[in-house]
Amino acid sequence: MSDIPLHPVPVRSREAKDFVRTWHRHHPPPAGQIFAVGAADERGTLRAVAIVGRPVARHLDDGATLEVTRTATDGTRNANSLLYGAAWRAAKALGYRRLVTYTQDGESGASLRGAGWRVIASRPPRAGWHTPSRPRAGHGNDHVTRLLWEAL
Repeated sequence: MSDIPLHPVPVRSREAKDFVRTWHRHHPPPAGQIFAVGAADERGTLRAVAIVGRPVARHLDDGATLEVTRTATDGTRNANSLLYGAAWRAAKALGYRRLVTYTQDGESGASLRGAGWRVIASRPPRAGWHTPSRPRAGHGNDHVTRLLWEAL
C-alpha cells in the first residue's frame, strides 16, 4: 500500500482482538491486555493495532514493565512504527518505565528500529510448552529464535 497519513487512535479490547484475528499472519489475539492503540487514516479507517499487556516472561513482570504482545496491520506502510512509538509514549504516561517486545527469526525489525527501539537479547528456540502432565497448545513461536527489543 502507498504511504497513507496515519494518526494514533484509542482502540477497545474487543476491536483490537477482532483486528488481530483478521490480519495477523500467525498468532491469535493475546488473552489479556493493559491497553491497545490503533493507527487510523484520514477517514478514520483502522489500519493497524498494537496490544500492550503484562510481560509473558515471569522474570520481566516486575510491575514497571509492559510488553507489546501483538501488532497487526492491513499492510499500510509505517503503521507498525507509529504504533510502537505511540505504545511507548502511552506506557510512560501511565507510569511504566520499560516496554519490550519480541520478533521472530526472519522478521526484519525495521518498524522497531524506525520507532527507536533496540535489540537487547537473543532468545534461542525452545521445544514448546506442552508436557505430558500439563498439555498446552503451542504459542506459534516454538522452535523459533526470537529477539528481545526494548523501547528507548
